Parts: sequence; C-alpha cells; structure tokens
Amino acid sequence: MSDTGPELNEPEALAAEHALGVLTAAERAAAERRMAADPAFAQQVDAWRVRLGPLGAEIPAVTPSAAVWPRIERALPVNDNAPAAAFGRRLAFWRSATVGAMGLAAASLALAIYFGARPPEVITQPAPAPAPLLNANLSTEAGQPLFVASYDPVRQALIVTSLVPPGTDPLHVHELWLIPEEDGVPRSLGTVEPGTVRTVALDRSLSQLAHEGAELAVSVEPPGGSTQQGPSGPVAAVGELGRI
Repeated sequence: MSDTGPELNEPEALAAEHALGVLTAAERAAAERRMAADPAFAQQVDAWRVRLGPLGAEIPAVTPSAAVWPRIERALPVNDNAPAAAFGRRLAFWRSATVGAMGLAAASLALAIYFGARPPEVITQPAPAPAPLLNANLSTEAGQPLFVASYDPVRQALIVTSLVPPGTDPLHVHELWLIPEEDGVPRSLGTVEPGTVRTVALDRSLSQLAHEGAELAVSVEPPGGSTQQGPSGPVAAVGELGRI
C-alpha cells in the first residue's frame, strides 16, 4: 500500500495549511477572508481541523535538536526563479508535514494541532462592488440606432449587437472602432456582421481606454476592413460609453 495520498487541489491544500497553522500572518488573513466569503472553503478548513484534532491528544510533545531544521533547509532544493515568499511557504508546510525522525514528526504535529484547534479569527469586510457595465447606443446622425454595445470592465469584454438586417449591403463590411477621450485616435476592434452579436475581448492597453466617455463608432468599409489606420469609409454610427 502506498503511503502517498492523492495530490490536493488548490482550495483543499490551502484549507489544510490553514488548519495546520503554517500560513504567514498575511496568508492567514487572506484565507480567513476567503472563509467568510466562501462557505465551501470554510467547511474544508473545519473538516481538516476535525480530521487532525484527535491526533494531537495521542502524540506527546518532543523537542527536536537545534541542528535538525538547518539540515533540512540545506537539503531542500531551492528554485532561484521562484519567489522567496513561495519558497518560505513550502518550507513552513514541510516543517509541519515532513516525516523524518519520530520525535521531530511528533513535535511538528503537536504544534500544528495547537494552531489548528484555535477558533478562526474571521476577518469580515464588505466585498468590493463590481465595476458597473458601460453601455452605448450607436446611431446615425438622424438618430436611428444601428448598433448597441455593452462593456464589462471585469471581463474586459465588449459585447456588440448589430441591428442592421443581414444582407443589407453585401459589398461592404461594418468595422468597429474605439475612440478614447485621451487622444481621439480610433483603434480598430474588427468587423461586426449585420444582424449578429459579437464579443470583443480587449487587451490591457485597450481596456484602459474603454472607460466612461470613450466613443464607439462603426464605419462602412470594403471587404477586409479599412485600408488605413482609421476609417477609410463613411462613419455610419457613433455612440458614447456611459452608465445607464
């Protein structure tokens, strides 16, 4: 029978480390905020406390030699590319979980049970309000709406719906542009087929420009899109991103 158990996923491993009491103060605070917001994660922590709790009463505390931990630290491989905090966290975990000399294992587990048995110091704080959606109605100069758009700052995605009937103008394409307030330079976001809904994922640089007050425009272009940096054909519709 193998003594190697299945690998824990990220929430389960974090719950186990929290129950063992081997997290840093900052990591512990973050875990307890997660417990307050995620009941399933809180249940995982409690389950680990229940699982480990009875073992503490059966194992007497033993003080290891002062030379033990320096030897273990020298034996552990160090990845120069890994952040120091991540290595320290792994070292703290293995200090509690590594099976070496029996006395060392007993002392480590007794310490873990002591920390794990403490009631959680749950830190509650209101969840940050999600960033509001920004919307735009892209209309002609006469006020006829041709496109509607909604930008989700969290997903950094722009959802554009074409109200133009399919097949209206098969010889041209409709190209979407983002025109930020900062410089007024149009950025192409690709084309939108008539009568369809398209989701446009914005990269970091574009998402920083897609804020309240920025304009969206649609130009009528030859197949393949604009032949220059900005619209090469007439602008059919324009609208401004804003909150409803």
